[in-house]
Amino acid sequence: MRAILASEWLKLRSVNSTGYAIGAAGLAVVLGIVWTLYVGSLADQRGSIRAAAPEEGFLPLVQISLAVLGVLAITSEHAGGLLRTSLAAVPSRGRLLLAKATLVGAVTLAVSGAVLLATYAASRVIAGDRSLGFNTGSLADGLLPVLASTLSVTVLALVGLGLGAATRSTTTGIVSVVAILFVLPGIVTYLPAPWNTRVASIMVPNLIPQITGERLSRRLGEGVLQPWVALLVLVGYGAAALLAGYQAMKRRDA
Repeated sequence: MRAILASEWLKLRSVNSTGYAIGAAGLAVVLGIVWTLYVGSLADQRGSIRAAAPEEGFLPLVQISLAVLGVLAITSEHAGGLLRTSLAAVPSRGRLLLAKATLVGAVTLAVSGAVLLATYAASRVIAGDRSLGFNTGSLADGLLPVLASTLSVTVLALVGLGLGAATRSTTTGIVSVVAILFVLPGIVTYLPAPWNTRVASIMVPNLIPQITGERLSRRLGEGVLQPWVALLVLVGYGAAALLAGYQAMKRRDA
């Protein structure tokens, strides 16, 4: 397994798309700093302001950037025919997908954790004593939401990997992740009550506040799921996508 991991690590870091995806995710730090400077200047004029926390506002950028990394980790091999070589060296599709999932998960966990923590810390330092709405507590108070957000990024990258393996299409994989992250959560809010809240509670963006025991939103109110249940549902997204990818790889040739 160590040799497989080493081979997959070499492939992952040798493609340009990995660097582009990580670079796009890293933009969240820059945007978070710019945002904090902007709302800080408004607070200087008005005395106080209630602004969105930058690590939350720019979380979708980190999520979609690293989800694309997960998709490309397998679809780029399909497109270039390299997957046939990989399967010739590692006939077990399960072990190959597990190795890819391990590396994609480790890379996205490290990158997203670093980006979100840097955004969180930099924004609080820049905010200082000004009342910006997102810096009312101590520096340690917001670490749990940051950790939950980091986990969501990692899971979405694994979802991208699983969907990429299932569809063998970069476009379909990315569109599917975008639908899970942006389209479906918006649609379910228009369901009649109480189904709008019930269905919305299992959507990926709404799992993060439930893991930390916060409200879903002003419109949907309190969370439906207990924190540990929300955590299991979030992890279940990644497991289900990887299982779908594995089943698809078993049924067909590379």
